[in-house]
Amino acid sequence: MSHTEKIKKDFRSPYGLIFLVLAGIRLFFNAIIPLTDKTEARYGEVARLMAETGNWIVPQIDYGLPFWAKPPLSTWLSACSISLFGDSEFALRLPYWIIAVLITFLLIPYGHQKKINGLIPGIVLFTLPEFFLHAGVISTDMMLTFSIGLTMLGFWEFLNSEKKTVPGLLFFVGIGLGLLAKGPIICVLSFPPLFLWCLRHRISLKRIFEIPWILGGFLTLLMALPWYWLMEINSPGFIDYFLLGEHFLRFIDPSWSGDKYGFPKQQPLGIIWVFLLAGALPWSFVLLGRLKKGLKKVWNDPWQLFLWLWVLWTPFFFTLSKSLIHTYTLPVMIPIALLIVHHWSSLKSKKTVMYMALGLPILLVGAYFFEPIQKILSDSTDKSLVFHPMVKPSSFYAFPFKSYSSQFYSKGKIKVITSNDLENMVEDSKSFSIIIKNRQLDDISPEVMAKLKILVERRKDALYHFK
Repeated sequence: MSHTEKIKKDFRSPYGLIFLVLAGIRLFFNAIIPLTDKTEARYGEVARLMAETGNWIVPQIDYGLPFWAKPPLSTWLSACSISLFGDSEFALRLPYWIIAVLITFLLIPYGHQKKINGLIPGIVLFTLPEFFLHAGVISTDMMLTFSIGLTMLGFWEFLNSEKKTVPGLLFFVGIGLGLLAKGPIICVLSFPPLFLWCLRHRISLKRIFEIPWILGGFLTLLMALPWYWLMEINSPGFIDYFLLGEHFLRFIDPSWSGDKYGFPKQQPLGIIWVFLLAGALPWSFVLLGRLKKGLKKVWNDPWQLFLWLWVLWTPFFFTLSKSLIHTYTLPVMIPIALLIVHHWSSLKSKKTVMYMALGLPILLVGAYFFEPIQKILSDSTDKSLVFHPMVKPSSFYAFPFKSYSSQFYSKGKIKVITSNDLENMVEDSKSFSIIIKNRQLDDISPEVMAKLKILVERRKDALYHFK
């Protein structure tokens, strides 16, 4: 039976239906959930600006203001999508859902190797909370995960299969994509576990040198170097900020004064392991149980050790970092799914665990329609304020700053003003709407505030209208 026929058979099975339902649920949420501040709306606005201005070299966080925090690959994908389908949440998130699905297809052969349905790795992935979340979140992390997956599995297949050319090149394609997705961190998260695995299994230098380093290295440079060069030319200072600041200073100092974007925030040391366990529930506990019972087997099994090194290196690397977020664990969801697949046939409680895992998307569907959850989502975005019937884009303002979501949904038309500007506008008696942060109300005179009508009042801010 050919590979294509096997895949068709996979989809005709109950597992195929389960996978399609899981992927469909995530796609549904991609369409109905608004962009939330700050991270997702920020990346969404960067993509919108790229599509609007046609500047595909220098990402912008506002008109004329370059965005130096990340390389452009994810922004390119979102910008292309909204150029085709319009400025919607669905269009912005669609590329990340597609990448998530591509990752599941990348893992199908590993299911077939264990003589089980090839979609089981994908089902496991889509029931991992961290992966399910990011299958529709506008960020750089899903593309980085895909890149690391290509790099790691390309390396494994090169050394352990008869086919050499394609896996060898995929190894370098993964690095090139990673450099464009999130930068040199692709090498930091991929190379050490590969090095440790080679040491343990005494992989000779001769076999390592069989990897097409010259051709592959040239391919990687061809993919990534032109953009870095053009970016520095068009936005001088980027290389210094991105390589030194984002990859070193922020790692060791969460209060780094040079941080232009304010993320991530300080976290307790070692919290990354909590993020890992929680983000991989309930499968993380299954693997811990297997690891406890068969530590010696892992040490002597090349495939298991390869996957465990892949899983453990990332949280180990970030253990001492005070500046991190839970999304840093996303790349290790792939080896977690492959480890579950490796043990699938011997798991006595797999049906029970599967039912528990499938409960996550079901709970999310139910939770979305729970009023407190809808209020939380509504308060985390300015979408409803921007689309209020009284708001006109030509006379829409924010004080003392605008959110990324208000900028995105107003298509960049919302303007930031000072308290003096506000007083002058009231004196001119021209109609306008304004979002004011509650913390800054004392900066506005009581006389001015008395003339503003509250349209929407929220915990952190309120929408006001004059005349």
